[in-house]
Amino acid sequence: MKQLAFTIYILFISLASVSAQKYFTKTGYISFEAGTALEDIVAANKAAASVLDAATGQIEFAVLIKGFEFRRALMQEHFNENYMESSKYPKASFKGTIANIREVSFQKPGNYSITVKGTLEIHGIKKEITIIGSIKVSGNTIQTLAKFPVTISDYKIAIPGIVSDKIAKTATVSVNCNYTVLK
Repeated sequence: MKQLAFTIYILFISLASVSAQKYFTKTGYISFEAGTALEDIVAANKAAASVLDAATGQIEFAVLIKGFEFRRALMQEHFNENYMESSKYPKASFKGTIANIREVSFQKPGNYSITVKGTLEIHGIKKEITIIGSIKVSGNTIQTLAKFPVTISDYKIAIPGIVSDKIAKTATVSVNCNYTVLK
């Protein structure tokens, strides 16, 4: 009898883990705007990695700082060497949870508003943030979209006085990731 109960328990756990879908991308698009009226500062990275657990709402992102591309090579060089110190702090990451994951149906196509709470780490500094975004469900493909502000000084990124009027105090970060089922 104990063996039968144990077998049913293992079967139940196996079925539960099969129904809990995880989604993955390594081609997530993350961009930011940090310009002012004096300077247009826009950069994008098309190689963000992210995992989304549909059962728990846990979501993680990692992006290499050197992967951000600017229109001008000199701006990219200054970004990596002077501001972000990308040799010392090579990546940025986010680990959090979709607070209202129960409102998202991964079996039903549609757009769902989400609230994500977690820790954003940039330049070696971790900060708790809340992000409002959306999930678009379309078959086996999941898309996440978000746009949120990041205060540059919160992450101890030093901006020299000579260029302080050209760089915004707050960057606007945009996220657009298309996920597929993690196998």
